[in-house]
Amino acid sequence: MRPLCIVLALLALSLPAMGNAGPVVELDFSNPGLTPAHWVLTLAPDGTGHFRSERGNAPMDPTQGFEAANVDRDIKVSAQFAEHVFESVHQHNNLSSDCESHMKVAFQGWKKLTYNGPDGAGSCTFNYSKDKQIQTLGESLVAVAGAIVEGARLETLLQHDKLGLDKEMEYLMEATEDGRVQQICTIRGILERLVDDPDVMERVRKHAKLLLARAEG
Repeated sequence: MRPLCIVLALLALSLPAMGNAGPVVELDFSNPGLTPAHWVLTLAPDGTGHFRSERGNAPMDPTQGFEAANVDRDIKVSAQFAEHVFESVHQHNNLSSDCESHMKVAFQGWKKLTYNGPDGAGSCTFNYSKDKQIQTLGESLVAVAGAIVEGARLETLLQHDKLGLDKEMEYLMEATEDGRVQQICTIRGILERLVDDPDVMERVRKHAKLLLARAEG
């Protein structure tokens, strides 16, 4: 009887943990022509989340210099952004219907949006969505991933090619202005390191300060 009691006790302890599991939105992105070719971004309603990327087999571009390593780390977006993500998902019945347009448009990468929560679950996969809100949501999450990948690239350049930081920061400034990169707060750590590093160019440090100010805005 004792082994059975132990099993029942462990099961009882596990039930509250399973019951308290909160809702999660995930975007699984894949495009073999890009680097990284595959990544997964997971978000909780409070803005916490995780990002994991895999490089894939695309040829290395020699003009890009050092490549960032695969990313596998916890991240945090703003509470306002996370709220918008979950509101959009709930407004579409927790992604319970098809969202692919089936139109002949340029391949942008397969995006599988998934929702899991106590109020249900659903997913939809699209290259280009027939629903403007879902399409915009996908683009926003891709832009968040862009910020995280850029942060990893800055870390690599800081270690191996400080001169290369200047060009990369110019791109990052432009990309945050036109929306290709969003939620710069996800790379606050590397930006703070650049600001505090006297061995990098003053222009790089200035751009890092400006980006940090945008992250606070």
